[in-house]
Amino acid sequence: MAVCGAQATASEQAWLESAHTFIQATLFPAGQEPNKQLTLSVIDCVKKTWLSQRENRDFTLPLSYSFVSVQNLKTQQSLPCCSHLSWSTNAYQTWSQGAGSGGRVLPRQQLLLLGTLIDLSGDWEQECRSGGLYVRDNTGLLGCELIDLDLSWLGHLFLFPSWSYLPPAKKNSMGEGHLELWGAPVPVFPLTISPGPLSPIPVLYPAKASRLLRHRKKHKVKEPNLAGKLVRLSALVVTQNKRYFIMTLGELSEADSQAGSQVSIIVQIPAQMGWHRVLRPDRAYVLTKLRVTRTRGYRHYIWTTIPSSDLIPLRPDSVRELELDVPFLGADLTPLPQPTSSRDSRAQDGHVRNSKVLHYSGTVTRVLNESASLYILDGQLILCLAYQQIHGLRRVIRPGVRLELRDVHLLQAVGEETRPILALCLHGTVLLQHFSCLKPETLPSFEVYGASLYEQLVWEYQLGLPLYLWAMKALKELASKLCPSVLRYQQFLKHSSPGNPSLALQLLAPSWDALIPPGGPIRHAHSEILEEPHNCPHQKYAQLRTPYSFPTLFALEKEGQHRAWATFDPKALLPLSEAAHLTSCQLNRHLAWSWLCLPSSVFQPTQVLLGVLVASSKKGCLQLRDLKASLPCMPLTETSQPLTDPKLIGCLVRVEKFQLVVEREVRSSFPSWKELDTPDFIQKKHARVYIQFFLSDAMILPVPRPTSDSEPPQTDPSCPEGPHGGQSRLFLLSHKEALMKRNFFVLPGAGSQPPKPALSFCASGTWLCGTQRKERSGWGPPQSLGVENKDQKVSLIFLGSSVRWFPFLYPNQVYRLVAPGPPQTATLFETEGPSGTSQRPLELAGIQSCLTVQDEWTLELGSSQDIPNMQEISRTLPKSSLTHLLSDKSNNVYCCFRPSTSVQVLSFPPETKVRAPLPHIYLSELLQGGQGQVPFQATTFCHIVLVLSLQILWVCAHCTSISPQGRCSRQDHNCPAQTAISQANVRLLVEDGTAEATVTCRNHHVAAALGLSPSEWTAILECARGPGRVALQFKGPGAQTESEPLALFLRTLCDSPSVLRPVQLSFALEKRPSDITPQEPARLQQFQCGELPLLTRVKPRLRLVCLSLQEPELPSPLEIFAASS
Repeated sequence: MAVCGAQATASEQAWLESAHTFIQATLFPAGQEPNKQLTLSVIDCVKKTWLSQRENRDFTLPLSYSFVSVQNLKTQQSLPCCSHLSWSTNAYQTWSQGAGSGGRVLPRQQLLLLGTLIDLSGDWEQECRSGGLYVRDNTGLLGCELIDLDLSWLGHLFLFPSWSYLPPAKKNSMGEGHLELWGAPVPVFPLTISPGPLSPIPVLYPAKASRLLRHRKKHKVKEPNLAGKLVRLSALVVTQNKRYFIMTLGELSEADSQAGSQVSIIVQIPAQMGWHRVLRPDRAYVLTKLRVTRTRGYRHYIWTTIPSSDLIPLRPDSVRELELDVPFLGADLTPLPQPTSSRDSRAQDGHVRNSKVLHYSGTVTRVLNESASLYILDGQLILCLAYQQIHGLRRVIRPGVRLELRDVHLLQAVGEETRPILALCLHGTVLLQHFSCLKPETLPSFEVYGASLYEQLVWEYQLGLPLYLWAMKALKELASKLCPSVLRYQQFLKHSSPGNPSLALQLLAPSWDALIPPGGPIRHAHSEILEEPHNCPHQKYAQLRTPYSFPTLFALEKEGQHRAWATFDPKALLPLSEAAHLTSCQLNRHLAWSWLCLPSSVFQPTQVLLGVLVASSKKGCLQLRDLKASLPCMPLTETSQPLTDPKLIGCLVRVEKFQLVVEREVRSSFPSWKELDTPDFIQKKHARVYIQFFLSDAMILPVPRPTSDSEPPQTDPSCPEGPHGGQSRLFLLSHKEALMKRNFFVLPGAGSQPPKPALSFCASGTWLCGTQRKERSGWGPPQSLGVENKDQKVSLIFLGSSVRWFPFLYPNQVYRLVAPGPPQTATLFETEGPSGTSQRPLELAGIQSCLTVQDEWTLELGSSQDIPNMQEISRTLPKSSLTHLLSDKSNNVYCCFRPSTSVQVLSFPPETKVRAPLPHIYLSELLQGGQGQVPFQATTFCHIVLVLSLQILWVCAHCTSISPQGRCSRQDHNCPAQTAISQANVRLLVEDGTAEATVTCRNHHVAAALGLSPSEWTAILECARGPGRVALQFKGPGAQTESEPLALFLRTLCDSPSVLRPVQLSFALEKRPSDITPQEPARLQQFQCGELPLLTRVKPRLRLVCLSLQEPELPSPLEIFAASS
């Protein structure tokens, strides 16, 4: 070193001393004396590489470069970088320009890297080699990638003139960085070139080797050597911690490359896994000392290597063909029968497509999903590498990397993806042609985690490519709904194992059975690589319609609102026969509220609800919540039992069968029915969306707590119960008031501002036992209560955050009120806190204590083991169901709704909209009150006996004043309406032989009652427009003789047989029969039967409202004959 630095400048001398120190620390073997020759060789190697560029010849040493060790790279270099000692500035600029104008080029660092190139990680044994490459010095080792490896380089010390270093991603700090070695490394010492064999190596070429393998029993050759051109290289397969790959050799000349002239060799010796990096298709090789073996899952024999086998590049002058003078070798050229694919037998024309196998070279332009091994090639093709185990290659692939794909499958229009897809199976391989000059992109967390989960989908669940792409999309939708607020990405996308299932797979699994056909072929690596005709998951594929999707609750809410307003049609909500007779006020009131129910079956593809069930303290209802939004929901049990278990709060809910209900609120000012087509009269509209479903249709999963490996759980030494200590008390709920805004008290220090009503509710009940403390095995024994405190009644006030318990509280249920934390005073649940009870305007008769539920307290449903004297409690529960109330003999129960009354829904209305036909009864059955069997609506056959009154009006649509000639008669002339509407009603007397009834028909039912066609009724209405009012009284006070033509016509019509006729009447009771209101006594009435008068008592007439009136269907003569016979 003194000689080298004799004439060196001070800066060169300092550089040489630094180099000497670095070489001694990082390159000398531990425990050996410093070797001056090693130092000189390293410096000479650096100088020669440096001076290989003309622009560097002014400086004999790269003074601007400093040496870096493996450990320094791993610990100090936190950003991606590159170093190119042998490159000129122009060469680096040209290299950088390949990234384009928007590319993020790797920054250049002036670092010198030396190390030994090895294929063994650490101090592992030879059996642990995995095919990876490493650079090692005294400070450690670092994984690396090399485009073209020479086996003679392994174990030698090199200077790496061009390399790039990529540290581990921030979101994956547990991993390690890696090196990308550009070009060939420069050996510090000249490599020893092994001399060729003294005599040519006897080899078998593929044609003879294949036939010899077939007739191995007739002629045996001990450990033959095989030579040929590499025509196919499989992927490196990892199964049960064993690695292997299969290479296929063909004849050297194209003329001899025929079917059957190829031979496959399986390489499964750990020390030979590095061959996979060396082998390149279309190059010729010699493999020595092979044997015959049989692999599991493949029924034919195959050549295999042994530990003493070598891989040698083929040179024609160093080999000779082994002559085998055996007659059968030239006679038997029939290929072996190949098994057919079970998938082919099930394929149906038009539904299953065949992929194309080809070779392709392209540049990665985008990373779709790194964990799922999905990329974009050349901006047009999707590359899927998920069906190969590319653990080492995955860290290298990024935009700018150039790949060569051998025997890759081309698939068109797979599922929703319209771009062509290139997918590799184990039969093909991917070769690295060029590294990227770009820095790695900052990937979303979803694309960083989950690699092992995606491998599980491919290898364990055997998903085909269409279903795999859908699963990737579905997992992305799920992650966007849950991560990172509910779950961390690494928690959600973790690998599933027995006893520790993956939450992601649990959410996808319910439809696996329907999506994955039973009895499908199991993927086997040996068969996939070796069998002909080729059979793999990509060989045949079918179009897959999206099974279902996981929309965000925000998107689902917007979809529901869009459909609700798209189907909003005022004319559909109000039939013209009804709307034409409504005033403006009535019309707008009918349109003010409507609803639309969307079952899950109307969404295509099927929408699956997913969210965390939360109880809102601001609204007092249950909600499904994800990262985007929250929707009110109503989960019910199919047994019509109330939802009482608060443990459901915080659980993850997955629902496929649900109903999306949209309530529409409209503020409108339609003048009349004629303007219903004009949307300008709608001033404001609002839609409220909520979800209803049955718990039996839902998958409910507990959400795992986020784990942190950095900090252990802390416990308070003063608390014997640890972090789960606390107190609780059981109570029986007897009454719950409605949720509303109340003024309970003014908080201390609230100032002079008047208090605002707060959402709250009250509940009353009975303490069942004393306070209990938390123990390790559960709740301890309750504290003893005095005789005066037994069955103590309590009023609980829920406000603030405690309002969230409102949906779970239900009368006659036992609950446990829990105060977490260390034990406090024994009277925690007995005394009122500093909330100012005296300021509450609340008087509860019979209530001994009043307690405000604190925000941090929780509520649990009492279990049968915790409830003392369960039999006594069950006997004290009041029977207050509506059925019991209606069983009273009077059959008259009036429920008065008060603001403090709580109402809960127990069941949903039936999904079917088909209404049962109205029952057919006799009118006398309506007079048999008091037995609870009187229908409110029914149908009867009756006869119109008399028209009692008839009235036709034309009124103002705005103020309902009489409108002669269609003009409002209001005297102040301030009515803004310019439209008049017609209204009509007729009162009929009907009887069916058992009783009489007065029937009121209104508007369009009047035409049916009078037996008029629509055109005739319209003409009569137009005639009545002139006077504005036509009223006829046919009997009793007010009956008179009309002189007007219209009135005279209507009177004549009402007395004619066309009106007084038998009809089929559907009706509703104008008023329900009651035993409380005394009925009118029966009256005497005389009937004329021929010449004989009959006098009898007749019950009072019924009062009915017409729902529809139709002509009776007369039986045909054939039916009359059949009935008489």
